[in-house]
Order: sequence, then C-alpha cells, then structure tokens
Amino acid sequence: MDSTGQLYRSPLLEEDNFLLENTLEWTGDGSVCIRGHPASKKHTGKWKASSLTIVCSFCSYLAISSISKNLVSYLTKVLHETNVVAARNVSAWQGTSFLSPLVGAFIADSYLGKYWTALIFFTIFIIGMMVLVLSTSLLISTDPQVWPAWTDTVSSQHIIFFLGLYMVAIGYGGQYPCVTSFGADQFDDTDEEERTQKSSFFNWNHFTVNVGALISGTIIVWIQDHEGWLWGFTIAALFVALGLGSFLLGSSVYRFQKPGGSPLARMCQVIVAATCNFDKDLPCDCSLLYEIPGQGSGIEGSRKLEHTTGLEFFDKAAIVTSADCESVGLLNTWRVCTVTQVEEFKILIRILPIWTTMVLFNTALAQMFSTFIEQGMVMEKHIGSFEIPAASFQSVDVIAVLALVPVYERVLVPVFRKFTGMANGITPLQRMGIGLFFSTLSMVSAAMVESNRLRMVQDKGLVNQNVAAPMSILWQGPQYFLLGAGEVFSIIGLNEFFYKESPDAMRSISLAFSNANISAGNYLSSFIVSLVPVFTAREGSPGWIPDNLNEGHLDRFFWMMAGLCFLNLLAFVFCAMKYKCKKTS
Repeated sequence: MDSTGQLYRSPLLEEDNFLLENTLEWTGDGSVCIRGHPASKKHTGKWKASSLTIVCSFCSYLAISSISKNLVSYLTKVLHETNVVAARNVSAWQGTSFLSPLVGAFIADSYLGKYWTALIFFTIFIIGMMVLVLSTSLLISTDPQVWPAWTDTVSSQHIIFFLGLYMVAIGYGGQYPCVTSFGADQFDDTDEEERTQKSSFFNWNHFTVNVGALISGTIIVWIQDHEGWLWGFTIAALFVALGLGSFLLGSSVYRFQKPGGSPLARMCQVIVAATCNFDKDLPCDCSLLYEIPGQGSGIEGSRKLEHTTGLEFFDKAAIVTSADCESVGLLNTWRVCTVTQVEEFKILIRILPIWTTMVLFNTALAQMFSTFIEQGMVMEKHIGSFEIPAASFQSVDVIAVLALVPVYERVLVPVFRKFTGMANGITPLQRMGIGLFFSTLSMVSAAMVESNRLRMVQDKGLVNQNVAAPMSILWQGPQYFLLGAGEVFSIIGLNEFFYKESPDAMRSISLAFSNANISAGNYLSSFIVSLVPVFTAREGSPGWIPDNLNEGHLDRFFWMMAGLCFLNLLAFVFCAMKYKCKKTS
C-alpha cells in the first residue's frame, strides 16, 4: 500500500507479468513470423496456415500424377519410342523424381529454409510444365514457316519435351519435402493440443494427395487420351500455378523455422570428434559432457536434446578436456561437439533400422503396379457389357485410402485413445506395425486368388493357352483394399514418425529420406522379380512368372512375398521395441 492507501505495484512485477503474458502468446518451438519476430500462437500457424500447404500439395501431386500415370503412353504413341526405350525413360525419370527431394531438403535445412527453397523449386516446376506445353504445341504447328529454326520438328520436340520433363521431376521433388514439413511446422511441438493437430495434418495431407491421384488417374488421363495432350498438360500446368498461389497466400500467417546449417558437416564433426577422443573415458555424470549454457541450442533452429544412453562411443565427441576449458568460447567444433549435436547424430542411427524394415512394405506396394496388373490381365474383366481395364483396378487402393483416413481420424483414434490414454490413440511405430500386418494379408489374398485362378485354368484345360480364366477380376478387390489400408497406417505413420523423431533442423531431410523408402522398395521389387526366373525357370520349367501366366505359378511368388512380409513384420517389432524416442528440453 502507498501513502494514499492504494495498492502499490512494483514496476519490476509489472514487467514480469508483461513478459509472462507475451511468453504465453508466442510459440515455444523457436519459430518466427516472416519478418523474423517470434511467432504469435494466436495469429500464425495452425490449420489456417497448414490448410494452404495441403491445397498446394494437392495441386502439385495432381499435376505430377497426371504425367506419371500416362507417361509411357505418351512416349510410345506420340514420340513413337519402343516399349523398351519408353520403359527405360520412365524408370530414369521416376528415379530423378525420388532423388531430387534429398537435394531440396538439404538446401532447405542447411541454408535457405523450407519456404524459400519451396518457392525456388516451385518456379522450376511451373517452368517445366510450360516447356511441356510448348513441346506438345510443336506437334500442332507443323508449318515450317512457324518454326524456321527447327530442321527436324520431331527431334526438337524430343529435346524440349525431355527438358521440361526433367525440370518437372526436379521441381516437384525439390519442393515436396519442404512443403510437407513446412505444413507440419505450423503446429507447435511444445503445445499438447497443437501436437495432436499435427498428427491429423499428416492424415489429411495424405488424404488430399490421394484425391489428386484419383482425379489425375481418371479425368486428366481421359482428357489426355480423348481431347489431346495439349489440353492435358495445360490443365496440369494451371494446377501447379494454383498450388503456388495458395502457398504464397499464407505468407503472412506462416511460422518459420530457421535453417540450422549443413547437417552433413555436423554429422562428420561428431564422427571426427568421437574418433579423436576414442581413448578417453566417459565421465560418470553425463552433465559433465559439453553443452552450450542457457536455453538455446548451438544449432540454429533446433531445440536442445537431452542425453540418452546407448551408442556411448559417439558421446565421446562431447568430452571436454582441460585444454579445451582454457579456450572457452573458442572450442573447435571438429574436436568438441555439444550433447545436442551428438544426440542428433544418434537419432539418425536409431531410425535407420526402422527405415530399413519399412522398405519391404513399399516392395509389396510396388506389386500393385506390376504383378497385380499382370494377374488381372488374365482374369475375366467384363461386368455385363462393361470391361474393366486391369490397370484401372488400382483405383480400389486410392478409394480405400480416401475412405479409411476419415474413419481412422474420427472413429479409430477415439477408440484407441480410450485404451491407451494417448491423444493420438497410438504411437507412429504402432501405426506402422499395423500397416505391415495389412501388407502381409494383401499378399496372402493375392496368393489365394491366383491359386484359385490356376485351378480353374487346369479344370478348363487352358494351361497352354494364354487366355483369361473364367474368374472375375473383382476377386482382386480385397488385395488392393488391404494395401490401401496398409497405406493409411504405414505410409502416413512413417512420415509422422520421421517428422516427430528427426532433429528440428533436419525435418525436411528426414521427410525426403522417408520418401526415398518408396524408391528403395521399388528397386528391391525389381531385384526380387529379376531373381525369380533365375531360380525357378530350370530344366524346361517356365518358372513362376512366364509370359503365359497360365503355365506359371504366380501364386508361389505371392506366397513368398507374404512370408517375407511376415518375417519383416517380426523384424520391425523387434526394432520398434528397442527404439529410444528422442527427448527435447
């Protein structure tokens, strides 16, 4: 009380209250607004910002999918390439699409940040789409006076088309991990409610991407085949422009994470420092290991990580000697690393077994584009007077994803939450394990369908005839549906797991590394299929997968895949039980 009887308020107390109120208003993960100031929890981020990145992902995936789903048709029918050359070009292009995310993610996490990196690669993406439109217009404008510089219209169209095609692959791949992780960045990890919403973000992001796949595989492909490729590429280019526009629209409400420098250099520093200190003993008290004082981390844009047991050799990188203490503030980062930097490296080592065990899921998923279609081609595809193309049955997988994501979000999560008490229902690792189980069931279903198909072939005496068995292609529905269910659990769970467990300053690279799992799965599928005739086509036997499937045993291949998937599930469970989650402070 003062002399007048009024309640006296200390200026220091008022300042503390002001700071407390502003601390509650700002995000706790170190994110900033576009002007570089601390991000407001009320006016930035959350669904109003992340929904724009979801629209961006939808538009960009619709465009790239409309190209990839029908690319082999364009190469063979328009550019008149042989089947072998077209298949080789498609594989090379897809390989580029899967590798470029690593480049974009490295630039984002190391130097430019996700927002600016995404804009750069989006620019490459949209220019590539415009070049594709230009190459297609060359077929329409055949008047030599229109293109006097070109002596060979077909040759010039090849050059322009492949230039645009690879710009599209680099542009889409480079922006993909940036936009996805940037959308997840709009939710504060230190806020329990926003952390739960972040899990929902991955569900709905994958949902909308599959909506784009469904539209591109039906409407856009139909336009390409019936109205012309110029219309098809033009519509895809317009969607890329729409995606870029939606991404720019949220610039003022986005939350930004600062790039933390080269992660490759930080990993090398840990290895070098640990090797230099290999003959030194670790202190009994882990608090004696080197860490920058205060709340901030030595890595820009990253929170501190708490020390964890295991992989003790790399802890030696954080040992501080008496000689180091004499030069505090001038420590050589190639001789002494912080605990956070060491833990960052240990996280990458720990998630590698999880990543490896998920490769076989994508190997099973790859069968949907190869052996499943081959199986469907020798089944009865007519339903009344309507014929279902074998490749079009892949839509069952997409429909399953679109149907099950809302079911998982609205029904399964609340049910799981009652039993586990966790806000997200189950952990990403548990979710991935359920997806692996579904992939095993899918292979079992495919094997049973093929066994019954071959039995019908034998009963009808069609073994030596390369004709369809009197068995409806609708029997393939369960195997496609089970793979779709596996996607909802495993693919979304894998992306959520990598984002959640990766160091703050390496989230784009982690999502790109997660996406590379698809590439590894496809390569493994190609390797396994290549080995099948080597070991099964002997002494006059046509093998399991001959040109005439009625003479083969595709069912044995599916049973083998089911066995591999089950063994892989056991390996995943073992790795998941041993995994140590990261601890942030």
